[in-house]
Amino acid sequence: MSAPLPLVNALTQRTQQLCRGLERGDAEIFDLVTPVTAELLCWWFGDEACQSRALNFHDGQRQAILNTIVAHEVLDSPNLADLYTQVCGHALLEEARLAEMTQDPHAHPMYGLAMASGTGKTWVLQALLIWQFLNKSAALDQGRDDARFTRNFLIVTLGLIVYEHLLDVFLGQEIEGGGGRDFATSGIAACASLLAPPTQHARAQEFIRAHVCDTAQIGLKAAGNGMIAITHWHALAEAGQAQEPGAATAYFDAPAGPNAARAPPQPPTLPPGKARADALNGLDFLARLPELWVFNDQAHHIPEITGGNGHAPWQEGLSRMPDNKGRRFVQVDFLATPYRPPRSGEPPQWTYFPHIVANFDLKAAMRAGLVKTPVLDQRKEIRALPFDPLEFTALCDSSADPALSANQRVILRAGLKKLRKLEAGFARIDPDRHPKMLVICEDARVSPRVAQFLHDEGLTAGDVLSVDSGSNAELGEEEWARLRPRLFHLDQHTAPRVIINALMLHEGLDVNNICVIVPLHASQAPVLLEQTIGRGLRLMWRDPEYAEIKRENRERIHRAAAPGSLIDTLSIIEHPAFQHFYNEELGQDLVGNTGDDDVTSSTGDLIAAGLCASYERYDFAIPFVLREAGALEVRHRRLSEVSRLVMRESSSLPVDKCIYQRLAYPAHGGRLERAFIEWADADDSIQAFCKISGNRHNFLRLRHINENGICGYYIPDFLVRTDKAIFLVETQAQSQISPPNAQRNRKAALTWCEQINTLPEAMRNGRTWHYALVGELLEYVRMHPAAPTDAQGKLQ
Repeated sequence: MSAPLPLVNALTQRTQQLCRGLERGDAEIFDLVTPVTAELLCWWFGDEACQSRALNFHDGQRQAILNTIVAHEVLDSPNLADLYTQVCGHALLEEARLAEMTQDPHAHPMYGLAMASGTGKTWVLQALLIWQFLNKSAALDQGRDDARFTRNFLIVTLGLIVYEHLLDVFLGQEIEGGGGRDFATSGIAACASLLAPPTQHARAQEFIRAHVCDTAQIGLKAAGNGMIAITHWHALAEAGQAQEPGAATAYFDAPAGPNAARAPPQPPTLPPGKARADALNGLDFLARLPELWVFNDQAHHIPEITGGNGHAPWQEGLSRMPDNKGRRFVQVDFLATPYRPPRSGEPPQWTYFPHIVANFDLKAAMRAGLVKTPVLDQRKEIRALPFDPLEFTALCDSSADPALSANQRVILRAGLKKLRKLEAGFARIDPDRHPKMLVICEDARVSPRVAQFLHDEGLTAGDVLSVDSGSNAELGEEEWARLRPRLFHLDQHTAPRVIINALMLHEGLDVNNICVIVPLHASQAPVLLEQTIGRGLRLMWRDPEYAEIKRENRERIHRAAAPGSLIDTLSIIEHPAFQHFYNEELGQDLVGNTGDDDVTSSTGDLIAAGLCASYERYDFAIPFVLREAGALEVRHRRLSEVSRLVMRESSSLPVDKCIYQRLAYPAHGGRLERAFIEWADADDSIQAFCKISGNRHNFLRLRHINENGICGYYIPDFLVRTDKAIFLVETQAQSQISPPNAQRNRKAALTWCEQINTLPEAMRNGRTWHYALVGELLEYVRMHPAAPTDAQGKLQ
């Protein structure tokens, strides 16, 4: 049997060959792409650019972007069959692929990007869109029409939750009380430093802000210079297939339980006739465009919606668009999995999509720590339950009114116990983190029963949010307006604490704080597993100070040990009979367990070090010189603006001459920093000092610009104050400062100190500012009364 993804393997190998040396700026690919693409590649993946910012693409995103650029710009394939011919022609002779490639759905360029849930598909979408727009604009500026690029984009989402989320990504969140959207809260603004280099930043953002249109605006909003149309598949389905009179309508998808009807989701409720008319008008406009890139989000669900053939009903709407476009119609599908599972009556094998050009699966994401680590909760009260699939489904009486089974009640209570433990533990280190529990019901009719049970267990009405709709339910505009703010701001608020849904498996709701999942079903379908845990995979604790404890968790699970904390773990309250299933599908070394007594600490040895009682004595007022309208202004920022730092107790020390009660040092390779903390706290000539947190004290960033014009930032390790001076201290030996980046850091710090020393003494605390390596600082303090010689000796 041939490899299931021959195109991915061959294209990735070709891309890696072309991109060897990309980080240094001397890869072969630079000779094969436009100057705009070359600039983007340097900015996205060059070492110096990556070191200058906190946000960067991970390996899975990088490969998806590069494979698409190579396939489309370098190989310039007009259709899928040609792409196969160029990179893996032998695969066309296997398993009837050649016949499949010649069918209409594959007669234009199409690229499938399989990326596990929670690994940042939207970042890849934005990068590809900007790559296309900037190249097309550059070509038009030169009077050329390059058929490989466009400024016309259509983004199609599966459901309205994802649709609303993408509007937030491109335009920003809606302003409370009306008044449009706040672009500063958009995903585009949040990662602006990554998506486009400084020379292109303004042009890219101006295009996005001015050219996004929602479903109702397609064909109405001016699009002469391009557009970014965002819609949902319901609109295309309405245009491609008329709705039957009296058909049920709902905002959300059909029940996902194993015993539920698998009827396709229905279009949203809109005034009679208006929905289809608007969709047809918009679709006609899109069909008349000379070129168009279509991004399909969550395309792996298409076979489930369409009955398996992947071409109807919404594909019928899209199929009208390539007629007058040829190779200028491009389809990019984002999928969580590169396959669809076998359906009832089919042979027991998965069907792989033929157009996959990049595949970053869940196992790879888990090993890289890009998603939460699944942990099965194996409490004794659950293990004692006999496993009978029927005992894990809701019971129905003669009136078909479901009631929770005894087993379902047991696992719901276990989920609540876990949630309460997480809430208490997380609040101790960060009161603004609010863990959530997701209950996935087998049927929408079960949701009210779950809500009532949770209320009986002590939760208030505000603690529970039910988000689903059955085959006969309708969610009108008024109800959606009430629900939407709660649904899209779950991470920011304590309530609701529990979300109940029978239908969220198809919805890409971006909630970072789902930490407990209770699946009320008894199915072992592989796709259901990935969909179930996919709703809770997004990381909650992304800050650098949590990286080490999360890495240790993954290492412990790899050794079949219980995790040391529940930071960025996803607790799944499941019957032990499913343990084998999870191990088989995800890998035994990737899925953790918590035992009978649940002794695993929520936060391990993480602690929050707050300000000490007399912190004012040890605070630092840091002057910043601003020039506004030709006038000089000096503003001061204080370290105490950051009132607490989170750290590992095992790699931190109590201190006396610091605003914080403790200071942290790296657990690995932190010997010099630990020695410095001990010495500075003991030395009589040191009045105050503090370890600078690069993540929290980010206002103390010193800027430098390299020879290529790329802006970088440097944050020193410590601030130290004596009676006459203040030092920016770097804990590096003299022998470690020769690399170019270290030299730029040193120059930036020296220049900054020189600027501060030109200020009047009153503006710089009556002291002179210096930059020093540890050894240089020691030379200075030797001239003052100092701690015992052995304390200094630790720093030699």
